[in-house]
Amino acid sequence: MSDAPVTTETLRNEHPPQASVPDDRPPGRLSLLRRALRTLLLPASAIVLALLVGAVIMIASSPLVRGDVNPMLPLTAYAALVAGSVGSFNGIVNTLVQATPLVLAGLAVGIGFKAGLFNIGAQGQFLVGGMAAAAMGVTTAGLPPILAIPISVLAGIVAGAAYGFVPGFLKAFTGAHEVVTTIMLNYVAIQVVAYVASGPLRGENVSFARTETITTAALPVLAGREGHIGILFAAVAVPVVAWLLFRSTLGFEIRTVGANPDAARYAGMRPRALIILTMSIAGLLAGLAGATEILGQVGHMPAAYATSVGFDAIAVALLGRAHPVGILFAGLLFGAMRAGAGLMQIQAGIPVQMVNVLQAVILFFLAAELIVRYLFRIRAAGAEVAEMQTITRSYGEQVAK
Repeated sequence: MSDAPVTTETLRNEHPPQASVPDDRPPGRLSLLRRALRTLLLPASAIVLALLVGAVIMIASSPLVRGDVNPMLPLTAYAALVAGSVGSFNGIVNTLVQATPLVLAGLAVGIGFKAGLFNIGAQGQFLVGGMAAAAMGVTTAGLPPILAIPISVLAGIVAGAAYGFVPGFLKAFTGAHEVVTTIMLNYVAIQVVAYVASGPLRGENVSFARTETITTAALPVLAGREGHIGILFAAVAVPVVAWLLFRSTLGFEIRTVGANPDAARYAGMRPRALIILTMSIAGLLAGLAGATEILGQVGHMPAAYATSVGFDAIAVALLGRAHPVGILFAGLLFGAMRAGAGLMQIQAGIPVQMVNVLQAVILFFLAAELIVRYLFRIRAAGAEVAEMQTITRSYGEQVAK
């Protein structure tokens, strides 16, 4: 053994530092990028797997539809789906129009997830908001558009917020689970809309039960044939909700309550008030989605309004990982599917219902990922409140009661 003294210089010579590739990015950006990639991996995988399952279904059913097995049918169908959604200017506009209510309603579900709440009542809040906007739109028919439009949109927002307040209040002060109350309120909303549109507000000389046609309160068209101003509502709502959740004290409290209500209470927060406020904000967004669709697309409120926007919003929020930006892209994806479904049916002979199948399979794989993590004890990528965990926890609480 050498008797030479150990110095910093000798240690540096014996154990030289390892060379590394210079990284010009700001500190923390690399880890942020890795985290984003891990977050995007599951939704991207779910979409790819859903497309593969859809392709298998198309090929397997082609003998029943076309009389022969056509392995190239999925490529034809998906090419038509893309062409119909983003292959032309009108297609892009139609995609944005179809995505607008999905994004707004998806935000309504997503903000509930952040608070540990499963807002399955976006459908009812959507219908009530649309009904209130239609009622006010008919009432303000004599006013100029500059007054009729804001009043009608505000009516939809207030009605949706009030409808979201009810399950929030019941959850906070009676312990009634939001899944049960919002499901029941969905059916109440359906019946209320049916009564109002076929009774007090039924239009004269109409062929079926509906309100009068909305005139001055109709949202103006900005682009294409149907590109109404409601598209901007969704474009503004996404950054506003993102700021609320991740840049404001209120958003921090909402997420803290979702992660651990007891810790939030110990820190001086008021979980009851936050639950009520979160559900009211969720209802506000869903009501805005309903008002946007009725005032911008439909032009009247039918007594039997067949829509699944509120339920599709659950899949949008899950695919977007309950993050406003993710919900935006998920809504655009689902909107593109809806916009291109017609051309897919014309060119490939695939029914438009295949879009619903793809959405359902995407949701299945999103849920199956948690099963895989549980079986193999794989840790989640982050410490945030997982959306599917909120759903399964809500279901478990109900079964235990």
